[in-house]
Amino acid sequence: MALEQRLNLRLSQKLIMTPSLQQAIKLLQLSRLELVNEINQELVANPVLEEGQETMAPEQLAAQPQPDKGKIEEESRQDGGTGDDDDYDAFWRDYLDKGYEPRHQGEPMEGPSYEATLSKQENLTDHLTWQLEMTPIDDRRREIAEAIIGNLNADGYLDATIEELQAMGSDGGGAYTEEEVRAALAIVQSFDPAGVAARDLGECLALQIRHVGLSGTRAERIVREHLDKMRSHDYQGIATALSCDLSGVLEDVEVIKHLDPSPGLKYNSPRSHYVTPDAYVVKDEDGEYKVTLNEDGLPRLRISHTYRRMLEQGASAADAEAKEFVREKFRSAIRLIKSLDERQRTIMKVAVSLVKHQRDFLDFGLERIRPLRLRDVADDIQMHESTVSRVVRNKYLFTPRGLFEMRYFFHAGVPDDRGGEVSSLSVKQKIKEIVDGEDSGQPLSDAAIVKILERNYGVKVARRTVAKYRGELRILSSSERKVTIS
Repeated sequence: MALEQRLNLRLSQKLIMTPSLQQAIKLLQLSRLELVNEINQELVANPVLEEGQETMAPEQLAAQPQPDKGKIEEESRQDGGTGDDDDYDAFWRDYLDKGYEPRHQGEPMEGPSYEATLSKQENLTDHLTWQLEMTPIDDRRREIAEAIIGNLNADGYLDATIEELQAMGSDGGGAYTEEEVRAALAIVQSFDPAGVAARDLGECLALQIRHVGLSGTRAERIVREHLDKMRSHDYQGIATALSCDLSGVLEDVEVIKHLDPSPGLKYNSPRSHYVTPDAYVVKDEDGEYKVTLNEDGLPRLRISHTYRRMLEQGASAADAEAKEFVREKFRSAIRLIKSLDERQRTIMKVAVSLVKHQRDFLDFGLERIRPLRLRDVADDIQMHESTVSRVVRNKYLFTPRGLFEMRYFFHAGVPDDRGGEVSSLSVKQKIKEIVDGEDSGQPLSDAAIVKILERNYGVKVARRTVAKYRGELRILSSSERKVTIS
């Protein structure tokens, strides 16, 4: 059989990730801060891309030299460019002359105070070190106290043992003695906050009791000897062990409940993160909700007129390489401007759709929030679920009900007796209200909560679902919530 060459025509479909599509997907999932950083990096790396300080008037724009569009398109085709990257005619008027101009300017947000911006937040180590420097003690004891402060965890507890602290002096003037370590530990434990440098919870609470002048009282004995009974609410057992009446024990327990089990946490808590919303939802005079993009701080991007003129000029053999560099940067700038514009349009569509689906939540609160899935919004705005998923990641919506991450509005539904669904968030809120109103002497079991939800609210859930939601709300089980009175 002879071999021969043939031409066959076949029709097939392929998914091609063009540079423009890759850029659009990348920008879509960035947070606001990440987006600004990405734009600033591109402004530094791409000389064709410029940041305009203000919008040009129409007469100024008309006076600018215009590139030969046909010439640039012809050159790009000769270079073998893809239609996606070089089809400038499709968006020439929108992006090339005007660039990217923020459409809406939101109300200026009040930022942190000047002091909060410039000053360093004091942590527990700084607070204790400052007190140590104000304490008149010898150098050796100061060294031990510094070692103790350096071995405190975030809650303010001492992680090192007495023996480990003694060994820390072996590199200097000899190992510390047990008496020296205990004396230095007593000094640190006298510092603010009360209860710091304790080795366990009982010692931490006892230090705080001593600090308020209740040293040697029944309350101190409870935290040192009967903390386990207190955890299990066995107050009658404490009264029996201490040979006293229950009423006195309950009074001491009330005092102990107001102590801080983690005294160092308020100094080691992370600094508050300020969130800038990506869109605002405002109710107008007609009772309608309007969505406005927050584009404050986003640079105004445009194509450099100098480099546009360079592309119009003929290229000699000497400057052909330079012109190819400019042409590539030109494509990159156009892709960024177009992708940025598409990103903002998509965020706007998703925000408008969320407002439409969650109108009852905005009007009445958490009780009326609706179950919502990514598919619901995707079908509404005629986009893919993956696109919606990228949009709601690290994006925030400011509403009359407060500031929410866009993902907050997406929750599964729980069936009700009317054949519809209730948001899982609403069910959690009802469970919390039921537990808050229960008798502490006879707390409700999960099965009892299931019956109350069905009887009072028409919500049908399984017992294991209530247990799951209760765990997410950090509500203890009924046996752990029970308070023994007699």
